[in-house]
Amino acid sequence: MTALSREQQTEFEAAAFRRLVAHLRDRSNVQNIDLMNLAGFCRNCLSNWYREAAEAGGVPVSRDESREMVYGMPYEDWKNLHQKEASPVQKAAFELNKTHK
Repeated sequence: MTALSREQQTEFEAAAFRRLVAHLRDRSNVQNIDLMNLAGFCRNCLSNWYREAAEAGGVPVSRDESREMVYGMPYEDWKNLHQKEASPVQKAAFELNKTHK
């Protein structure tokens, strides 16, 4: 691979992050519990990582602000529009995955 400058690496990582966030916004049919069960992270995790990075850089960001950045709207609005009650199968898979961390 071509050697990248630190600035290029940061630029490309930021572009990939923005694309992931846009993809997750477009795929509101994919529930957070499904992401957790399959990938071990969800939109809330991503918003927490964003908030933690901001705070490590000396910029305070609230949980609501970081979630809105990921969801593209206030979290409660997204939940009301898109979140469905998890099925018993989804809940069981989530519990099983929690014990295997």
